[in-house]
Amino acid sequence: MGTATLLWKHRIFYLFVVPFAALTIVFGLWPIAMSVQVSFTDSFTALRPNPTYIGFANYLTIFADPQFQWSMAITLIYTVLSVAANVSLALLLALVLHNPMVRRGSTLFKLCIFLPVVTPDVAGYIVWKWIYNQNFGALNALLDILGLPAFGGIADSATALWAILLAELWHHVGFYTVIFLTNLQIVDPELEDAARIDGARPWQRIWYVVLPQLRPAIMINTVYALIQFLKTFTVIVVMTRGGPNFATNMVSYYAYLKFDQAQYGEATAMATTLFVAVIGLAYLMYWLNARTDWR
Repeated sequence: MGTATLLWKHRIFYLFVVPFAALTIVFGLWPIAMSVQVSFTDSFTALRPNPTYIGFANYLTIFADPQFQWSMAITLIYTVLSVAANVSLALLLALVLHNPMVRRGSTLFKLCIFLPVVTPDVAGYIVWKWIYNQNFGALNALLDILGLPAFGGIADSATALWAILLAELWHHVGFYTVIFLTNLQIVDPELEDAARIDGARPWQRIWYVVLPQLRPAIMINTVYALIQFLKTFTVIVVMTRGGPNFATNMVSYYAYLKFDQAQYGEATAMATTLFVAVIGLAYLMYWLNARTDWR
């Protein structure tokens, strides 16, 4: 069967695929390729028709920059903490909502958990910025009433990273919870019943029966969260501007500052480095998952 015949046979499939493939190439792959190209050019000529190519000079510059090293370090630390917090809490919430004892009111609980996901990022983070305000913020007002010490929030370099982590946890955890809930619907109840009859305790049934069946969901959520938090940007722009004292100056925001200062070569070199890190870590997660015995 010739190629033309195969194309005609599956014409309906290609009719739907081609527009999305074209959009992906034009608005996805092409900008990435152009960004990588700019990272090898001199910033002063980067946007000219005939830019000056300087090889890996921009990469050598950013890797020698202590601020970039710091940004990369806190980005990785923040990503690890955020992925662990979001996936763990989402799994816990899903297990609670899936429990028959709370199913009667689970619709309301699901709505409350998922509502922050569809709340506009900027609007949500502005509210969190007000909550953390040192002068009239709701959080410290409550702590004062309870006689507890004030929380530094985004005004203290020691707590700023935790503050934005909490804000992003509120915003994203509902998405991961829904994925876990969906997968819990297809968990084999007969295996749980058999484990219960054999005398397995609730935590043993979850660990040895439920979690292995949730392996695809755990993998999807972990990889998606990894990509999501490595690219953390909006919350930084709205709440901290990389401060205080560069405590939240993530790579994505630092690259934005470089681009805003017309240092296009260095900015795109940072963006390319972050892109490679995202792809590499995502692939590493898939590789580890394929070689891990979850039984």
